[in-house]
Amino acid sequence: MRMPWLVVLFQVCAFIGCARSAAPNQAEEKEALAFLQQFGYLQKPLEQYSDEFTEEEIEKALRAFQLASGLPVTGHVDTATLSKMRQPRCGVEDPFNERTLKYLLLGRWRKKHLTYRIYSHSDDLGPAATRTAIQTAFKYWSDASRLTFQEVKSGRADIRLSFHGSSTWGCSKPFDGPGHVLAHADIPELGTVHFDSAEHWTEGTARGVNLRIIAAHEIGHALGLGHSRYPTALMAPSYSGYRSRFRLHRDDIEGIQALYGKKIVPATETVTSPARTTVPALTLKPSKVPNPCKDRLDAIMLGPYDKTYAFRGDYVWTVTDFGANPPLKISALWKGLPGWLDAAVYSPRTGRTYFFKGSKLWRYRGFKLDPGYPKPLTRIPAKIDAALYWPGNKKIFIFKGTGYWQWDELGTHFTSLPKKISTLFTGAPSYLDAAFTWENSKVYFFKGDVYWRLNDQLRVERGYPLNTAERWMNC
Repeated sequence: MRMPWLVVLFQVCAFIGCARSAAPNQAEEKEALAFLQQFGYLQKPLEQYSDEFTEEEIEKALRAFQLASGLPVTGHVDTATLSKMRQPRCGVEDPFNERTLKYLLLGRWRKKHLTYRIYSHSDDLGPAATRTAIQTAFKYWSDASRLTFQEVKSGRADIRLSFHGSSTWGCSKPFDGPGHVLAHADIPELGTVHFDSAEHWTEGTARGVNLRIIAAHEIGHALGLGHSRYPTALMAPSYSGYRSRFRLHRDDIEGIQALYGKKIVPATETVTSPARTTVPALTLKPSKVPNPCKDRLDAIMLGPYDKTYAFRGDYVWTVTDFGANPPLKISALWKGLPGWLDAAVYSPRTGRTYFFKGSKLWRYRGFKLDPGYPKPLTRIPAKIDAALYWPGNKKIFIFKGTGYWQWDELGTHFTSLPKKISTLFTGAPSYLDAAFTWENSKVYFFKGDVYWRLNDQLRVERGYPLNTAERWMNC
């Protein structure tokens, strides 16, 4: 039986004896549940899509957070737990290593010399001090591994760092103002690192937030490290404050060396395979790397980690506020997925990603293929043109030629016969290359080198179509 979460939390608290501390009020209960959901402690299994959670799910999530935070593991909301939740921290979720206390690896760059570019600076520190703090942050990792870093002042860089506030184009996770979430970063090989400009960034003082330490933490994510369960490790999710004699924790060092090898002085040309990595091996057959500024799209979607993924041939790239990131093999993210896709669509309703090619369908949860897939398409023709998720009715739309189908993932509804695109999407083209619904809830259709944007009534807006390379890829 499922119960409203407020009732569940109250019952859990009563069962284990919350009289030892003041019972949480309704606002605190909401705050705790929101935290557990935001940072990955509460997630629904594939077969469940309710917004409510059982008492077992909530207690398990609270225990996992308390264990990772070094708190008494009670499974209920208490003063110490709320205090820890309110500490300043990183915006990346906390998928800890479930089997051991060791570091967690989330990805890996396929090279050991990386470039970085600082696009903006902290107003508190100014350009020079910002640059020095970030240079020092990179040095922690190069001193402990075979990685080397080079700052570039223009052009494309592997890792791109910037400061912004509550919103900016291309960042799907706006910051929450001073305190709490300080910064966030992407795993390899995406390379984006963002700092909250509303924080008071400092150096050499316990006041404010130390940019050097936070930058080193976020760079750790950009290099492939997840959060650590050791509270004193750099990669611990919460900010523990300024430390004048800061050093990497043993867990930080072992994690980065597992990815990129131990530092050798003098450097040799020997390449050591990483001890462990979650990035699948790439296909051996050479494939032409697409040019996001010239090549047409096979598919595009707003997918896992709220990133915009564009597909062409055997490659995929992400589109950010800085334009298109360098393409990488599709198989580096989605193991077992072929190239030259017909369509791709992510459903925020279920957390599943669907890929269409020919007469087959692949379904992934995150970047892991669901058992039993790929499966044959049975109710739609092969070689579709595009697909998108429409939040208006929580259905997936599938396009081919001049027609479209609607599909309800969780029900039996599926339009057996296609309807004309023009009957619902006013002014939109047929025979699409790609389509998706973006984070602004607008629908976008791509064909050739142009795209159309549709409003909430699914009508093409004035001034469209526009050039895809200029507007989306920042070419």
